[in-house]
This record gives sequence, structure tokens and C-alpha cells, in this order.
Amino acid sequence: MAEEYAECLLENKFHENCPGCKVDQMKRLRRGFPFSELLTVWLIVLCTALPISSLFPFLYFMIGDFNIATKEEDIGFYAGFVGCSFMLGRTLTSVIWGIVADRYGRKPVILIGTASVVIFNTLFGLSVNFWMAIITRFCLGSFNGLLGPIKAYAMETFRDEYQGLALSAVSTAWGIGLIIGPAMGGFLAQPAKQYPSLFSEESVFGKFPYLLPCLAISCFALLVTIISLRIPETLHNHKIDDDAPSPDESFDASKLLSHDPESHKAIERNEKTSLLKNWPLISSIIVYCIFSLHDMAYTEIFSLWANSPTKYGGLGYSSADVGSVLAFSGFGLLIFQLSLYSYAERLLGPTMVTRISGSLALVLLSTYPLIAKLSGLALTLALNCASVAKNVLATSAITGLFILQNRAVRQDQRGAANGIAMTGMSLFKAIGPAAAGIIYSWSEKRQDAAFLPGTQMVFFILGTVLALGVVMTFKPFLAQTQH
Repeated sequence: MAEEYAECLLENKFHENCPGCKVDQMKRLRRGFPFSELLTVWLIVLCTALPISSLFPFLYFMIGDFNIATKEEDIGFYAGFVGCSFMLGRTLTSVIWGIVADRYGRKPVILIGTASVVIFNTLFGLSVNFWMAIITRFCLGSFNGLLGPIKAYAMETFRDEYQGLALSAVSTAWGIGLIIGPAMGGFLAQPAKQYPSLFSEESVFGKFPYLLPCLAISCFALLVTIISLRIPETLHNHKIDDDAPSPDESFDASKLLSHDPESHKAIERNEKTSLLKNWPLISSIIVYCIFSLHDMAYTEIFSLWANSPTKYGGLGYSSADVGSVLAFSGFGLLIFQLSLYSYAERLLGPTMVTRISGSLALVLLSTYPLIAKLSGLALTLALNCASVAKNVLATSAITGLFILQNRAVRQDQRGAANGIAMTGMSLFKAIGPAAAGIIYSWSEKRQDAAFLPGTQMVFFILGTVLALGVVMTFKPFLAQTQH
């Protein structure tokens, strides 16, 4: 009864020229599965995620071509700085893009973000030296601030029963982008060497061996930008005070809703206007940052470890071999997230999913030094299975934290809240590759150490960071907004 009356009030508050009201009305009238909206959100997030990690399979070789590292063991050191420049740029602008999304709308920020991929990712593929690579990646990160607004957009476009699926689509596309991007980088980098029958050394792709994967992603981003021109704006353009009902309506509504305990909780939540004092939000963001630090460091270390010679504890893989492993991982992740995650989230809740996923990933990570001792078919099977499982667990944990963050704030704060989350996440992800590169370079120089020699130290440090994130998912640190 209370829900029907609240829906009536919403209909009375409809503003004809407000895009947010039109979306709300569309949601109430819509029946059936929102496939087209889900696909649109998925494509936009995939577009912004693809360039983030696409460079890692060929970054080892790119730094070598720049002739900036005096020793082979120093390549990881310089690779870390190129890897972190994207996230450093996003750290400095994420809150700004969140504020812009709350003031001017989600759609403009989404369009700027997808267009920036077209421009700056192409320029990165044309890099001829170390500093050009860093500057183009920094600019790409600075203008690519749509992850926060797209999460707000997903919450505002879907009915309540599909919001978990919407955020799952965001994290799925994000996770798949972080896997398929490197796969594309591995398959398409250095095409004149990998596919000499199709590309000659004298062609543009021979002179710029890392342009092809960047150009392929930029073409996809151009298509997504065109599609994004048709999405609706979800932000309300009228003042909150305009929605206030008359005194009689307020009195009648309050009498009816007073019997609904959920209404009291909603009122209490809305009174908490300061995001920095919203501990359920801040605590989930901090945990999110720790998991993001681990994930970004793992992404860089995995590619460096796979590309490194076996004498340094690596696998001796080519960029195409790494691309094959990551492509298989992306396929497995897609199947899991679209078929099983929503059931797990409804059964266990987002906090428990994050906690279990982190714990299982910690156990899995400890097996990586043992995998390096395998060879042949055993190595291929073990590495592919471990990569699929690790990425499924990482994306499941991040999805749970997405849900907790968006449940902790009301609609008009989601853009800014996700901007704060992106700032923290980007800062930690900027630290991740730089620290990972330095640690990996250091580990290659201590092959004969008595305690955790070579890459064993790298995976031990990764596990320690992940363990910290799992511990922080327990009370009293991680608080939750009750719905």
C-alpha cells in the first residue's frame, strides 16, 4: 500500500521538461528485461576499460625499443612509470568529473570520456620515446573520468530489481576490458614481426609497432561515442524544493508512510548530506582502493612475469602467448558474471561475496610460483585455469564493493560519491604499477636470496596486500547502509 501511494506521489511530481523525470516514468512503465540499456552500459564501460591495461603485454618490449633501460633487469622499473601515468591523471580529475556529472549531467561526461579514448589512445600508439608515452597516457587518464558517472547512470536507468545486474554489468565490462585489452595488445602488437605476410616492416605498422592495438581500441571507442549520443540523460534539472508536496499532502503521506519502517531509514539516510561523514561510503571506498591496488599491481606483474626470461623466474612467453591466456580468461569471466554472479549476490549479499572472493584469490595467488616450475601442456592448463579463477574472483569482489558504495548515498550524490571512489581508486592504481615495476625489477636481482628468492617475493607482497583488503571487509571497519 505504501509503495503504491509513493508511486502516486512520484507521478504527481513529474516535471515535463526534466530528463530525469522522463527516465523515472519510463522505468515505472517498462516491463520485461532491459536488454538494450544493459548492452549500452556494458559497451560504454568496456570502451573506457580496454585502454587501461592493453599496453601491459607489449610494454616490456616497448620500453626496450625506447632504449632508456641500460640493463634488461631495469625494464620493469621504467615500465611501472608508464603504467601508472594513466591512473595518476585520473586521480587528479575524478572528483571534478563527478561534480560535473552531478551539475551538468551524466551524458556529457560519458561522451567526453569515450571521445578521449579515440584521441589519446591513438597518440599513445604513435609514441616514439619514453616521455611521449607517459604524457599521452596521462592525458588519456585525465579525460577518461566516466566510470563514476556510468555507475550512477546504471543505478538511475534500471528498476530496483535490475540494479544489482546493472552494477554487475559495469564490473563485468570493466573486468573483461582489463583482460581483453591486454589480449588485444598481445595479439596485435608488433604486427610486422608476428604477421609478416600481412604487414611489412616499411608500412606504418612496421614503423610504429604498437599502433595497431591502440588504433583498434580507438575505432571501437568511436563507435561507442556515436552510440552514446542516443542515451537519455538521467539527472533531474529541477530543484529539490520543487518536489515538496503541499502541507495536506505531506501530512497524509506521513501518516501512511509512518507505518513503513523503511521510510524512516530513508529519511535518516537523506539527512546525511556530507559524503565525507558517510562512513558506510568511506569505508567501502577504502576497501575498494585496497582491492584496486592489488588488481592493478597483479595485472602488470602477470604480464612482466609471463614475458620475462625463464632464468629470472618468468615464463618466457611472447606477447601473443600472453594475449591468448588473457583472452581465455575474459571469456570465462563473461560467462560467470552474466550467469552466476547475480545469484551469488542475492544469496550471500555483496559483503560476503567480496569477502569469500578475496579469501579464495589469496589461496590461488600462493600457487603462482609453483606454476612457473611447470612446462608444456601442464603449464598451459595450470596458467589458464589460474588466470580465469583469479580474474573471476577479483571482479566479483569489486562488484560487491560497487553495490555497497551506491547503496550508501542518494541519487543526487552518486556522481560525487563515485568521483571520490574513482579518485581514491585511481591514486592506488597509480601506485600499483609503479610499485609493481620497482618490486619486480628488484626481485629479478635477488634470484639466490635465502628468503623468498626471485618472483616468490613478488607474489608474497601481492598476497599481503590482498589479505589486508579481506581483513578490512569485517566489522567494525566496513559499515553497511541497511535497506
